[in-house]
Amino acid sequence: MERRWNSFYPKSVSPQTTIPLISLYELLERTALQYPSQIAVIDGDKTSTYAQLRESVDRLASALHRRGFQKGDRVAIMLPNCVEYIISNFATQRLGGTVVQVNPMYTPTELEHILRDSEPAWFISEGGQHTKLEQIGLVDQIVFIQTDDPNEGISPFYQWIGESGEFAPIAFIDPKEDVALLQYTGGTTGRSKGVMLTHFNLIANVYQSYSVYTDLLTIPGERMLGIPPFFHISGIVSLNRSILIAGTLITVRRFQLEQAVELILKHRPTVFPGLPTLYVALLSHPELDNIASSFKFCTSGTAPLPMEVVQKFKEKTGQRIIEIFGLSEGLITHQTPRSAVYKQGSIGIPLPGTDAKIVDLHTGTEELPPGQTGEFIIKGPGVMKGYWKNPEDTAATIRNGWLYTGDLATMDEDGYFFIVGRKKEMIIASGYNVYPQEVEEVLYRHEGVAEACVFGIPDPYRGETVKAIILPKNPELTVEEMMEWCNQRLARYKVPRVIEFRHELPKSAVGKILRRVLIEEEKKKHANS
Repeated sequence: MERRWNSFYPKSVSPQTTIPLISLYELLERTALQYPSQIAVIDGDKTSTYAQLRESVDRLASALHRRGFQKGDRVAIMLPNCVEYIISNFATQRLGGTVVQVNPMYTPTELEHILRDSEPAWFISEGGQHTKLEQIGLVDQIVFIQTDDPNEGISPFYQWIGESGEFAPIAFIDPKEDVALLQYTGGTTGRSKGVMLTHFNLIANVYQSYSVYTDLLTIPGERMLGIPPFFHISGIVSLNRSILIAGTLITVRRFQLEQAVELILKHRPTVFPGLPTLYVALLSHPELDNIASSFKFCTSGTAPLPMEVVQKFKEKTGQRIIEIFGLSEGLITHQTPRSAVYKQGSIGIPLPGTDAKIVDLHTGTEELPPGQTGEFIIKGPGVMKGYWKNPEDTAATIRNGWLYTGDLATMDEDGYFFIVGRKKEMIIASGYNVYPQEVEEVLYRHEGVAEACVFGIPDPYRGETVKAIILPKNPELTVEEMMEWCNQRLARYKVPRVIEFRHELPKSAVGKILRRVLIEEEKKKHANS
């Protein structure tokens, strides 16, 4: 296939990335042996060198092994960004286990589905999470390991690490077959599914994402602010990349603007993986110039970044934000080129070693020419092994090595990709296709709009019509003003017929607006009317 995007890679970057067949534990082991005294993690008052981090990993793995841990065991880790997460993750990988990623903010209802589906033998979290297991009746089925317990002073987690005895043998890992992570999807298109990611998937993605920055990054010596949650794909890739380059990761347990600013000014990170909500907040911060002065580059993922934010951040700091696109089933697949032209609304080009194309919606096989909208499919070393205990959905999603994302997209003549919506979120109004993201981009161009979400609602005449929920920047903004704004910039059938203002929008742990929550609210409203 023609790879139009190859010319936009830096000259030092090969279109194909060489990927070693190693396990995730070997990734840590290699760095610890080569740079033992380099600071690996700064977590509040705790600091660990790579030698200390590896020893803690080996000790926890050995304690688990003595208690009967078997290769293939699943370990649910329900922790914020902290050194205990890193230790738990790599100890599990050392023994050939599988980490089940769990958001610490999950309610018992959300937690129950994941735990009953993944059936972990072990559960590692802070002590306060124990009551959630009790509520769903799983206390006796899982070995619970708490990382903190103020009532007892020292937790079993550190008691186990402090035990004496021989180190457990390192498990044999087949990188392309052994599952390292179960990453549960956000459930935007149905029930949350467990994505099986192998050691090779994760190692490959780290090398791919690193390859486009080799001319900027120094090994060792970089400092990275750990804002994206480790339980999210963007966070785990950032963690692994920091280890690959023997960097220092400064953990952020839960994003709060002033705490993040304090950490930046104290530790002066050189790599800044941010989130859209963070960049919006930083733009009005009085210390912005000082905050950004240590950054070599900035990235943003998890959700589209409004064009005005990109432009204003560049004007104020001189830093261009590199936007990253990824998904649980395929890890990081695209990013905006560092030095090429910036194209509004584009997710950029594929990472070296990843292919992508747009295919027709009916057969899913005919590749469409530039400019036409179809389904966005990808192929590469980051594509998942499949869905956990779900062969039917696996077969429907992975066909002939291609991952069918369910996203609607276009590609331009240069090979830049543009996501315009999801197949299941596309609005059909009077027979016309309306893509929510296209309408949202118009709304975001208005200086009075802070956030926006667009979706379809039932309409007796049109079948569906367009509704927009807006978070205004000021109380003076009116529905009439927004209607007029849209009428001047959108075809009539795309203009929202219903506009609602709110003080906040529902969001995921990584700041993505949850369109499905708003759609469900609307369905209930219509069901009761």
